[in-house]
Amino acid sequence: MIIARILRARGNKGEVAAKILTDFPERLTRLREVFAGHADGKDEPRRLALKSCWLSQNHRGQAVFHFEGVESISEAEKFRGMEVLLPFEQRVTLPAGQYFVSDLIGCSVFETPATPPVLSSSPCSLAEAPALLGTVRDVQFPGEEIFGTPLLEVETSGGEILIPLAVDICTKIDTDARRIDVIFPDGLRDLNRE
Repeated sequence: MIIARILRARGNKGEVAAKILTDFPERLTRLREVFAGHADGKDEPRRLALKSCWLSQNHRGQAVFHFEGVESISEAEKFRGMEVLLPFEQRVTLPAGQYFVSDLIGCSVFETPATPPVLSSSPCSLAEAPALLGTVRDVQFPGEEIFGTPLLEVETSGGEILIPLAVDICTKIDTDARRIDVIFPDGLRDLNRE
């Protein structure tokens, strides 16, 4: 699990500045050990003891890590571009209704009809069965370009569609089963076509 990305060496004692990639930055200061590795996974992540870690007062959204045995700018510079990682078992437990992006990516998305059919040939009519839409490729968060609710980027056979990650649309999310059930309100499907 990625918690930060190392940007550069900081200072002359071997510290590194890193962009924080967790919603729980305060826990970084309590860590005693982390792993460092590249996102491409070509190398095995390296276990590192932490001398210290603090949240930067001058650069919002950044933390400063000082790894044991790293005492110079040149040694710190070797970590540039690496991810700071924690094992999955050390993840924070999220409240109900909140999910890790990594748990949502790869989930199959099924559309459940908004209203049941008026007439069906049997109690198990296929018209009522959820239809596979596609797979979650990524999650977009509100920010400079997007306002409001996070959006699921779902890759379908007809191209990408965006689905708001809202309780009334994503009616069931089961990350263990890798499944998300959605009900499209009137007009949402047309927004994706524009």
